Amino acid sequence: MNKVQKIIIAVIAIIVIGGGAYYFSKSKSKQTNRQISVGGKTETTGPANTGDVSPISGLACSDWNRRPFAVMQPADVSARPAAGFSDADMVVEMPVITASITRLMGVYVCGNPDDVGSMRSSRHDYLALAQGLDAIYVHWGGSHYAIDLIKEGVEKKTVDNINCNNDGGNPGQPDYCYRKEATGTMRGVDTGYAKFAKLIEGAKHYGYRLENKFAGYPHQEEAPEDQRGDDKGHLRVAFAGPFAAEYDYDKASNSYLRTWGNVADTDRNNGKRLAPKNVVVMIAQSGQIVEGEQYNNVQIGDPWYDSNDSGKAYYFMNGQKMEGSWKKDKSKADSKLFFYDGSGAEVKFVPGQVWLEILEPGQTLQWGAEKMNV
Repeated sequence: MNKVQKIIIAVIAIIVIGGGAYYFSKSKSKQTNRQISVGGKTETTGPANTGDVSPISGLACSDWNRRPFAVMQPADVSARPAAGFSDADMVVEMPVITASITRLMGVYVCGNPDDVGSMRSSRHDYLALAQGLDAIYVHWGGSHYAIDLIKEGVEKKTVDNINCNNDGGNPGQPDYCYRKEATGTMRGVDTGYAKFAKLIEGAKHYGYRLENKFAGYPHQEEAPEDQRGDDKGHLRVAFAGPFAAEYDYDKASNSYLRTWGNVADTDRNNGKRLAPKNVVVMIAQSGQIVEGEQYNNVQIGDPWYDSNDSGKAYYFMNGQKMEGSWKKDKSKADSKLFFYDGSGAEVKFVPGQVWLEILEPGQTLQWGAEKMNV
């Protein structure tokens, strides 16, 4: 083989290798593009994180690209402890009656809890948050406000949901959800559960897309232990009465040990202490939709009842407090809920669970001896 032939072969090899790398990068980009809503316009953008990690928790797992399941769960004392929360990428907690009862939504990407529950009915506020996460929404019935919106969304193919109560939208089949026998303080309404594997079967049954298109939240590396805040830093999120949540910072694990109604909060499935890596407190006005009626509306940027779509936010991570703001474009139900720091940059979370508390103005938020003006 002469010198000219060798040069030609080398050039061809470079072209082939370069073309393959380009194709791979384009293919990878195609796999990981996410949908994000900014200013009422949905755009396709790259992920907030790199690698095979959950777009919400930033943790690596085999199901990193699976679409989230957002499951409604109660805060009632009789239903505690809940099952599944230790496996959630995110938990959202907010009032369903002004200055009173709260409810939670567990959001699962990486986690596959055996049981999830107990389960409870939908409220429209959670529906908008689930859509903003590109989640399949799972609930046991709902308020008439929520059910009407879900039915409309199912008809327009804008809402993917599994309704275990069979009262509108896509009803869950008996195999997807079930009732436990009531034990201890459980009431009848506390006995609704689902096997998580069955929820995935249900999503497939309805033909829902299972690939995640949520752009995600950016993450940072955990701070070294010597750069973390003081051990045993105490956070109190003062929802009414037994719904108040407290967190004690544990420096060694860089997590916040959760206490609920003065009881250490654990997962019914495995007895694990709930200990998110990040606690976010959003401040949002709350009020009854119709005076004298039980159903509540929280001003978190939904397009149906809200006049406000931004506000204060406080972030607790690495044992330290940071102040900033939140924003959710109220022109679209599926807009992303953004979290910003004091300079207006998107907050980077510590990899791990995010526990989102949505607190009304006038309720107490306290970090150590410091009371925040909310």
